[in-house]
Formats: sequence, C-alpha cells, structure tokens
Amino acid sequence: MAMNNLLVELFVEELPPKALRRLGESFAGVLLEQLKAQGLASGESKLTSFASPRRLAAHITAVASQAADKSVSQKLMPVSVGLDASGNATPALLKKLQALGADASAVPKLKRAMDGKAEALFHDSTAKGMTLAEGLQKALHESLAKLPIPKVMTYQLADGWTDVKFVRPAHALVALHGKDVVPVQALGLQAGRTTQGHRFEAAQAQVSFPDADSYAQLLARDGAVIAGFAERRAEIERQLAEAAHRVGGGVHPIRDEALLDEVTALVERPNVLTCEFEKEFLDVPQECLILTMKANQKYFPLLTSHGKLTNKFLVVSNIRPQDASAVIGGNERVVRPRLADAKFFFDQDRKKTLESRVPGLAKVVYHNKLGTQGERIERVRAIAKVIGAQMGSDHLAHEADIAARLAKADLLTDMVGEFPELQGVMGGYYARHDKLGDEIAIAIEDHYRPRFAGDELPRNPLGLVVALADKLETLSGLFAIGQLPTGDKDPFALRRHALGIVRMLMEKDLPLELGALVVEALGLFPQAQPGTAEQLTDFIYERLAGLLREQGFSAQEVEAVLALKPQRLGDVVKRLNAVRAFAALPEAPALAAANKRIGNILKKAEKADAHVNERLLKEDAEKALHAATQKIAPQARAQFEAGDYTGSLQTLAALRGPVDAFFDDVMVNAEEADLRLNRLGLLAILHQAMNRVADLSRLAA
Repeated sequence: MAMNNLLVELFVEELPPKALRRLGESFAGVLLEQLKAQGLASGESKLTSFASPRRLAAHITAVASQAADKSVSQKLMPVSVGLDASGNATPALLKKLQALGADASAVPKLKRAMDGKAEALFHDSTAKGMTLAEGLQKALHESLAKLPIPKVMTYQLADGWTDVKFVRPAHALVALHGKDVVPVQALGLQAGRTTQGHRFEAAQAQVSFPDADSYAQLLARDGAVIAGFAERRAEIERQLAEAAHRVGGGVHPIRDEALLDEVTALVERPNVLTCEFEKEFLDVPQECLILTMKANQKYFPLLTSHGKLTNKFLVVSNIRPQDASAVIGGNERVVRPRLADAKFFFDQDRKKTLESRVPGLAKVVYHNKLGTQGERIERVRAIAKVIGAQMGSDHLAHEADIAARLAKADLLTDMVGEFPELQGVMGGYYARHDKLGDEIAIAIEDHYRPRFAGDELPRNPLGLVVALADKLETLSGLFAIGQLPTGDKDPFALRRHALGIVRMLMEKDLPLELGALVVEALGLFPQAQPGTAEQLTDFIYERLAGLLREQGFSAQEVEAVLALKPQRLGDVVKRLNAVRAFAALPEAPALAAANKRIGNILKKAEKADAHVNERLLKEDAEKALHAATQKIAPQARAQFEAGDYTGSLQTLAALRGPVDAFFDDVMVNAEEADLRLNRLGLLAILHQAMNRVADLSRLAA
C-alpha cells in the first residue's frame, strides 16, 4: 500500500469571479472529506486548495494507493429462521449466503449473538480496501456534485452529441498520485498530467507535471500562473501598497475586501499599474467616482490620509508587458466616460431642488398593499414628529418633519437611478446645494443607517429621529400585511431594520419606550390585525437577544433581563451587568430558587393582592420576613429608580436568610383563608421587589 501525495486539477473556462473562492474551497474540501471516508486519506493528510480564474485544484498529502482491508460482520437472520430443529441450514439461509458469495461450508463458521430479544446469525468476512482509482472517482463525482455553483450551463463535448452540465466548459483533468496518473474521468475528460497556463504569457503552451508536488512551482514558472487564491491575493495587496508608495504623498488604496477577492478571481498573473484621470472630475462627490471605479471597472481608487479621493487609481492587470503604457492608456480612456457620466448626472440633478421632486414620489409604487413612496413619506413624517417631540424638542420635531419629507426625494435623481447604492448620500449633497443646512443634509444622508451589521449610526439627533421613523414604518407596514421573515428568507431585510432600531435605542440611550413606538407606528396601518404590535415587539426583542449574546452575555442572563421586556433599551446592558454581579454573590442561587418557587406558588394560587395585614402574621418567620421586606424593599426600589441596578439587586441579597426561614417554618397554603391570602400577599410584595431589574427565577439551576 504505497503512500504518496495526490494532485487533482480541473481546467475550465473563466469561472464566475464572485464565487471563485467558495468554489475552490468546496472542491478541495469535499475531495479530502471523501478520501478520508474511504480510508485513502487520514487525519495526518494536509490539504492545499488552489483556485484561479481557469482552474480548481487540490493537493493532498499522505494518500494511499489502496485502502486497508476491513473486517465486516453482517447480520443474516434470526437463528430460528436460518437453522431448522436439527441445526441444519434452511433454504433461506443458503440463499442469503449465496448472495454474499459463500456456500453451505460457511454455516459452521457463522456466529450467534443476541439481537434485541432474539438470537441472530452473523457472517464475518474481510472487505478488500478500495483502490485509489475507485475512491478518487467517487470523491471527484461527489466534489463536483456539491460545488456551490451559482448557475449551471449546458455545453456539448467534442463528439457533438454528449451534453454536460457544469458551471463552465471543462477542458482538462489532471490526477497524479506521486508520479503516476490516476485513471479517473469527469465531465467527459480522461485524467492526465497536462494542463494549460496563462492565456497570453505562458512560457509553454502546455504545462506537464512530472509529479503531484511540482504543481504550483511549474505552473508559476512555465504557465505564468499563481495558482493559489490566497497567494495571488497577498501578491495583489503587496503590489497595491508598493504602487501607492511610489505615488507618494501618503496616499493609500481604498480598502475593500469584496473588491480584492473579486479582482483576485479575475487575474492569474497580477500586475498593478498606476493610472490617473483629470482633476476636474474631483468636483463630483467622491462617493460617485469611487463607486463607478470599483463597481464598473474593478479599480482601486487612491485616497489621502484624510480619506480624500485623489485623481490617481490603481489597476490590476492580468498581463505584464515590458511597456505598460498601452494598458495604462486604455484603462484611462475607459474610465473617463464613466466619470463624465457621473459629472453630467450631478450637474443635471442640481438643476432641480429636492423639494420640487417630492410630488413625483406619489407616482412611485412602494408596495402594492402599502401604496406609493409619497404615502410612505407621510407615514414616516408622522412617526418622526412624534419621536422628535418625545425626545424633548418642538424644534427637533419640526426639523425631523422637513428631513423626513425630503429623505426619499433623491430616488428620483439621475445619479441614484444609475447608482442605487448612493441613495441618501446624494440626498445629503443636494440638500446642501439647496441651502437646507448641514443638520438636515446629514439627517437625509444618514437616515438609512445602520445599513449593515457594524455600520455607523446616524451622526446627529435629527438623523436618529428620521432613521428610527423610517425603519419603524418599514417594519410596521410589512408586519401589518403579514410579510414576515421565514427561516433564512428575509427579502425585505426586516431583521436588519429591527437590529438597527435596537442599536439606535440602546447605544444612543434614547429616552423612548419601544412598545409605545411600535403602537404609534402600527396605528398608521389600518391593515394591522389584533396582536400585531405584540408580534412585532417580540421580533425586535429577539434581535436584541441575539445581539446581546454576541456581546458576550450568557443566554441565562439575557433571558432574565428580557423576560421583563424593558421598554428603555438603553438600560438593558446596565441591567445585564447588575444581574451578572448579583449572580456572583453567594446568596444568589438560593434567592433565585426561592424566586422561582414564589412565582410558581403565585401562578397556582387565587389572585393575591400585594398587601399584608400585620395582625394576621402568626409565625415568627413570616413576621421576620415582613419586617425585612419593609426595610429592604424601599431601599432597593429607590436604587432601582435612580438607575443603580447593581446596588438594588445587592441590597435584595440581604433577604436570603428571612426567605429561607419562611419556607422552612411557614405553611403558605394554610387552611384558614385569611392566613393563606395574607401569606400570599407577603410573597407578592416580595416577588415585586425582587423582579424589578430582571426575572431572577431565570437564574435558577
């Protein structure tokens, strides 16, 4: 059983760049997984994956030429079925043995063992280990079948008759085990040791590998291809940094991981070149220029240390000519019309004010059940005015009304029509041009924030008001018509909207109550059914719970705090820290268990008023608990109302002794009704006092 390194490469036409990284990882990963399952590779085997625009490949160390033989014990049938009264094999047993390639001579060697309640016959044999050719054929089939292909295409093989379905037409297959070709096939191709290098710059038309370990080296030397995705990406990053350094002035290429991945998937032999455009285009908002260079041309704009766009940019070419002037000139000619279009859109858009565009929103359908963008804006305005007033200022409410009215007007501009990603951003520029002031311009620009996880929040109070109103309107409207997310499907990004509301309320510690906001917003939708407000509120709390767990709070801590559905989300982290500090106290486990017990008693009992008649206190333990509660509960309540949640819970820890004694010595469900109700009233007072910060029963083991 020879052990050697294995190389498998599939040479294809240009693969979809945005999917290349995942395709390469999947192709190699499934190959190794399958070879391990067949006993041809082990945990000691190391995997190196390769992915370039025209190839997927994997190098796996320590792969066997044949898997080890395996002992197999196969259940045949119950003894009562396989053997007659004399112990001879029945026809059924003989038939079963024949199917396994054995005969009657195997009967004495059969083992007997209990199988459930009956004794059964078992046949032991040795299964020959799978050869590498067999195992790799199966692994290759699985690997191709499980590729995360964005879209399959159908093409014909050279015979003109056979159809093949794959992501792109495949032209060569390499499979080498050490120095030997493994005779496998895939997609109508027979494995060999030859592939093709770079389309234009390969030193040899065909690159032939003498063994599995020469792949990356020979492909780079003779094929002018850096096969590894990570190596090619690192080389592009290195060249980008060097090119920026040569430009000087402290400039740096824009950092965009998705763009870097996409460009890595477009080139096999990266060569970074420096280009420039006319400085007059810098009068256009830099977001427009950056977007058109990145999205349309896959260029890397150069920015100053202050984030200001320069008129130079970097291009990642796939060729390395001695004189690159033609490549540089070509890219400069290509980008110029794009920038000219952006300048034209910007100049044309400024000829009309945002205010003059607002009536046009009445002709833009937002949702067939929720009306037009014009109707939507009126709802956002109504919510924004309420939020502005609740945040303590009539002026803020007035300004929020103006910003909300104009927030969607840029949807009708040419620039946003060409680049939808710039909605809000362009509205801010046009608001400044209309002399509406920075506060309103920033609010319009920021009202989509946060757009994604980790995004910045709106920069000013006005932006917070409009962003909250916009997201509340979206959530409320879609919940009102039953358009809720299901499973992993969330076409309207409602989870992201809910998380944005949570972050704004929590991180900015806004003086707003979540439940009241939801009710206010849903009141604008007559379609909303009873219970929708509770449904939407629960949805938002679920997003909050997930965010808090990501921040390091335990599920138990989060559940304890959110069980009370605190309305001021800015208090939630303080409550969680208080719960964590309380849980560390020696009294915490006993009090949490007692709190759970009290809650269960009160649920089962008749309605108990939180009131105690001192004349009905008979036992010393209930008198002591009442006295302790009278002393400690007001102090804890005062700390709670002052926002000292940690102090409030730590004060309540002093009740442990009286509570333990009460449950040891007092029968709560006394036969006398007045005694029973009085004791339930005492427990109700205690329950209220203990559960202001969080539901402590959730901390019980």
